[in-house]
Amino acid sequence: MFCSSRSCKVFMEPKNQTVLEFHLLGLSENPDLQPTLFGLFLSMYLVTVFGNLLIILAIVSDSHLHTPMYFFLCNLSLVDILFSSTTVPKMLVNIQTQSTAIPFSGCLAQMYAFHLFGTMDSFLLAVMAIDRLVAIAYPLHYSVLMSPHVCGLLVGGPWVITNLQSLVHTCLMAQLTFCAGSEIPHFFCDLMPLLKLSCSDTHTNELVIFAFGIIMGLSPLSCILVSYICIFRAVFRIPSAQGKWKAFSTCGSHLTVVSLFYGTIFAVYLQPASPTSSQKDKIAALMCGVVIPTLNPFIYSLRNKDMKAALRKLGSKAILSHS
Repeated sequence: MFCSSRSCKVFMEPKNQTVLEFHLLGLSENPDLQPTLFGLFLSMYLVTVFGNLLIILAIVSDSHLHTPMYFFLCNLSLVDILFSSTTVPKMLVNIQTQSTAIPFSGCLAQMYAFHLFGTMDSFLLAVMAIDRLVAIAYPLHYSVLMSPHVCGLLVGGPWVITNLQSLVHTCLMAQLTFCAGSEIPHFFCDLMPLLKLSCSDTHTNELVIFAFGIIMGLSPLSCILVSYICIFRAVFRIPSAQGKWKAFSTCGSHLTVVSLFYGTIFAVYLQPASPTSSQKDKIAALMCGVVIPTLNPFIYSLRNKDMKAALRKLGSKAILSHS
């Protein structure tokens, strides 16, 4: 497709790239809302970072929490920090400086990181469901089935897969030519808004997005559903009500996070098709990439006696060292 120099604000060629920049329109173009948005998302980001860092420090410093369950939780907290850091700091800088520009290389990096950490989040939730299944259904074999080697594979495997997915998306995007304007109606660089700005043939990109969406979306969800079906069957075989409650209580925090994560996605995307698809994308990205990482530290600490005890120990150590 031909595009004139006036109409093309961003121009890319596969071999000889001339990179300009895109402009992120953000959540709202209303200048009166900008201070409110800045204060709100700065507060949420600080809570996300410090809350998840506290969980990581508490797990690392308490030897009683050096178990597979807390190893996966530690990884989830790390991914939540990185996931939120992919979009929120740039959004805050844009609001504060009243600049919407982002270079093409930065746009690709942001897109890569968002899909890496977002998909990794869902895979870790699936791994944590497997961990709970083994703990409840096979308690006598738990230490063997969830050995350090197995735990490493359960975390390392998804890191390889999600990096591969993000790399494929990024390489395909880098080959496109952009000449439909440079304004992205989003608060970060995402796949579909970028494809809409391209004047190249995006058929291959769309097929890859669809294929990865099915595989990367359904695989963790199917794993979670199958795990909890097996967990419920195992729990119902426990004779005492106290034993059933104890087994269910170990899954409470995880079920809450899973419900928030996938409930948001289903609530947003299972609505009837409308012209406001970009608004749906913003809502889903905000909930999964900003709100849920902020809530996770509270969900996993307030409902967990071991985590509360570890946080108290961490606080006591900090006070004593300061004194």
